[in-house]
Amino acid sequence: MLLRLLLLTVLGGLALTLAPAAASAQTEEPAATEQVSGTLRTNVIGPVEGVEVVVTTADGDEVDTVETDENGQWAVPVPGPGQYTVTIDAEDLPEGVVLTGENTRTVTVDAGRNQGVIIALSDGSREAGGGTVRWIQLFVEGLRFGLLIAMAAVGLSLIFGTTGLTNFAHGELVTIGAMAAWFINVDGGVPLIPAALIAMVIGAGVGALNELAIWRPLRRRGTGLVAALVISIGLSLLLRYLYQIIFGGGSEAYADYRGQRAVDYGPFTMTNADLASIVIALVVLVLVAVMLQRTKIGKAMRAVADNRDLAASSGINVNRVILVVWMMGGALAALGGVLLGLSDEVQWDMGFRLLLLMFAGVTLGGLGTAYGALVGSIVVGVFVQMSTLVIPNDVKYVGGLLLLIVILIVRPQGILGSRVRVG
Repeated sequence: MLLRLLLLTVLGGLALTLAPAAASAQTEEPAATEQVSGTLRTNVIGPVEGVEVVVTTADGDEVDTVETDENGQWAVPVPGPGQYTVTIDAEDLPEGVVLTGENTRTVTVDAGRNQGVIIALSDGSREAGGGTVRWIQLFVEGLRFGLLIAMAAVGLSLIFGTTGLTNFAHGELVTIGAMAAWFINVDGGVPLIPAALIAMVIGAGVGALNELAIWRPLRRRGTGLVAALVISIGLSLLLRYLYQIIFGGGSEAYADYRGQRAVDYGPFTMTNADLASIVIALVVLVLVAVMLQRTKIGKAMRAVADNRDLAASSGINVNRVILVVWMMGGALAALGGVLLGLSDEVQWDMGFRLLLLMFAGVTLGGLGTAYGALVGSIVVGVFVQMSTLVIPNDVKYVGGLLLLIVILIVRPQGILGSRVRVG
């Protein structure tokens, strides 16, 4: 009895002690998680430092005034979701840098989101020398973008060729590569190149986990391709919003190669990071092509993609080949995400935004063929970038889809696909 009374006394004292703290915690306002942010930079000059940025509400009340840092970046927390107006002081811009539009932008901030704000600047490098320089600049940018699309689309095409699966969750493999490299590079303090290699291993592991835990059991149960497609859409949604919970809704840059200046190559300009992305993508894609042509596993992949039943009757371990395809597709997608994060920064939905262009490249080149995915992706990337000569930059992805529609009408099997007789 004495022990019970003593226990009740202690518990009562704890309750009285903690009650005011709990009440005050309930009355505290939750910390604001919404903000607006952006980066001011040009091709040649690079990041623009010391520019005043003013953020106001829709009613005109000032939220805060900040200046861009040495990387040209700025960020302002806002009191909650809603519309906000961002204004920069044009007089703070350095000599030779001008605005290409208005100095204000009005954006809508959703709950819990870091809303990026783009205010276009120009240093005259794009227009120098007439229109020829502009289309060469766009062509080079399109080539780089197309190679990054091809890096991820090769795996998507091989997965379709070997399993018949239209994998809508393939974009999440791109995102996980970029996110893994960012955490290893920024939080872990590891240089970006080793971080990218580790991210490729993680991407290969996630691809293998996809095959072993989800798609192989579904194939054994005889799940149809339409049902598998729906499952891949659900998996994409699950992973995408899980990434948002873990990574947040903002854009983050790697610790290395941040705020680089573009190098003038005459008719076009390019940062060293973008040049390295082109070289790495070309080398990796050439190695993939050599592997498919010369190695035993590469020939087995092409055999399974051509006729899975015939390959199995020839003694090829189809399940092992499919597992290797998933691992290679995951590693390539992860590397593509890392390279894309170099230029566009890392975001939780970056793979999903690239997914439609991957499908366009795969379909354009020819479904199920790795070389078709490579050719189609490069065509889509160049066309998307060069379409900004005639259409606004905000809707440039529409050009890639328009090209896809035209090619499918003229040549439904794609550029490198073969005609198949049905019926």
